[in-house]
Amino acid sequence: MFDIQEELKKLPDKPGVYIMKDEQGKIIYIGKAVVLKNRVRQYFQSSANHTPKVKAMVAKIKEFEYIVTDSELEALILECNMIKKHKPKFNILLKDDKHYPYIKVTMKEEYPRIIMTRKIEKDGAKYFGPYSNAFAVKETIDLLKKLFPIKTCNKVFPRDIGKERPCLNYYIYQCLGPCQGDINKEEYRMLMKDICSFLDGKQEEIIKRLEEKMIRASEEMEFEKAASIRDKINSLKHIAEKQKVLSTAMEDQDVIAFAKDETDSCIQVFFVRGGKLIGREHFIIEDTGETDNKELMSSFIKQFYSAAAFVPSRIILQEDIDEINIIEQWLSSKRSAKVYIKVPRKGEKLQMVDMVSRNALIALEQFKSKMKRDHSAVKEGLQAVKEFAGFEDIPDRIEAYDISNTGSSEMVASMVVFEKGLPKNKDYRRFKIKSIERQNDYASMQEVLFRRFKHYEKEQLEGEESEAKFSQLPDLILVDGGLGHVNAVKEVLNEINIRIPVLGMVKDDNHRTRGLVWEQGEFDLHKNIHALRLVTAIQDEAHRFAVEYNRKLREKRYSGSVIDEIEGIGPKRKKALIKHFGSINKIKAAEIDDLMGVEGISRQVAEKIYDHFH
Repeated sequence: MFDIQEELKKLPDKPGVYIMKDEQGKIIYIGKAVVLKNRVRQYFQSSANHTPKVKAMVAKIKEFEYIVTDSELEALILECNMIKKHKPKFNILLKDDKHYPYIKVTMKEEYPRIIMTRKIEKDGAKYFGPYSNAFAVKETIDLLKKLFPIKTCNKVFPRDIGKERPCLNYYIYQCLGPCQGDINKEEYRMLMKDICSFLDGKQEEIIKRLEEKMIRASEEMEFEKAASIRDKINSLKHIAEKQKVLSTAMEDQDVIAFAKDETDSCIQVFFVRGGKLIGREHFIIEDTGETDNKELMSSFIKQFYSAAAFVPSRIILQEDIDEINIIEQWLSSKRSAKVYIKVPRKGEKLQMVDMVSRNALIALEQFKSKMKRDHSAVKEGLQAVKEFAGFEDIPDRIEAYDISNTGSSEMVASMVVFEKGLPKNKDYRRFKIKSIERQNDYASMQEVLFRRFKHYEKEQLEGEESEAKFSQLPDLILVDGGLGHVNAVKEVLNEINIRIPVLGMVKDDNHRTRGLVWEQGEFDLHKNIHALRLVTAIQDEAHRFAVEYNRKLREKRYSGSVIDEIEGIGPKRKKALIKHFGSINKIKAAEIDDLMGVEGISRQVAEKIYDHFH
């Protein structure tokens, strides 16, 4: 039995991280302390002036742990990592921060590439972002390809120079042709440095260098080249004019401000590079109405910059924060140069903060307005499902399953999760069907549900040691299919003694969502437009996620196989062979006449395939 008062007496007089747990042993809060003894005791003092949220958290604490560190900086880094891993209920959390897309320039490669990524690694590449969405990244990369004739293929140079004919981009002057050796490594890397300068908002440096090249080309009577450079200069100037100048100091800085109401907050970040606004992003943080402003801002900075690809030399804040010195020290170590955190009281920087704060307020109001519309519709849809199925409560967590296969190959299933009527992407799971050799949706569905709930039972036994990917039980299971699918799932649930209602999502003859079905009848979703929209969204998402996985496996199977070694077999013939026979082993065992039965395979090609394997 954990005695909190006794354990409080044992707390050390050292820096570290403390971990609060509830009666199930689940981590509900993680914090950092300069002196563990003093900080942890504050939570349990009867006279403590806690906010309602902290009081609710303290009431749930049944035990705590702590990790002693050598310094406050070590404690801060450990706190950031542990919050990111465990996502405790009572910590301020940035939702899905790791999913924001970045532009990656692979400067470690001899001939660097530009790619979109959602994962930041210590690999010597340069990262730019975060961007608000994947479309913004793709739009920027497309613009870069128009302005700078870089390679877009995946060939590795200098290894692949001269091995193949150049692509169309080379002939239409959209690529400088490193594959043909038309540009050396140093020249190509200089081009990539210009791209990095562009992404940093430093177009003036590129324009100045291009103007010198244009004059030189004109003097050497290369008028077409000079005109091409002139057009590029005009494009860059147009982009530079569109970027708002925020600071006359021409510094790299992030400006961070927020807006709050009684329940939620919106934190807005403006990315200023070379004095110009090159991008912005906002983050909605729910259930923070009673959170202290300093804690809100401090928590945001630690989580945001723990995953950030770039830390500027200055960070301008709307509010003072606690631990400012140690956070500056931590950010300086990430940047490998001094980082200053400032809260302006007057002048240009205060005007910048005010502008960012106003934008945060607009974003918060837009979020609230959308939530109000969406919540009302979703609530009505869930209420209709509740009434049809006779539930006591509206189902909070819904799991939906779908099967996708290509004949007897690539048999997969999806599990998507909706909470309060909205998708919870991080809880999505996918399965390869293992026990079924031929297409059988009922048996496949049974296998998937059996595995899903066996994972749940295993995680309950392992407790905290488990990765907890299946630890939450749904209030309702939806399966793509009719009563047969429902009954198949019910058999599994009865066998493992778990009681969860199951409904089938049925479609009409035009393959559109029609209704919900179970043992006691069918509900026509067209009776309630909000229920129809909700169930359609869930069914479409389950189908999309399953088909996406199926396609990924097919592409993996089609690309890279022993068939590629056979002369005269290209992607189309390879795909036709695999589709016809189902596996490489069956192609190996096929006779010449069998091979000729595949569309596009002549006797000559069939003989080559047969001879290759025999």
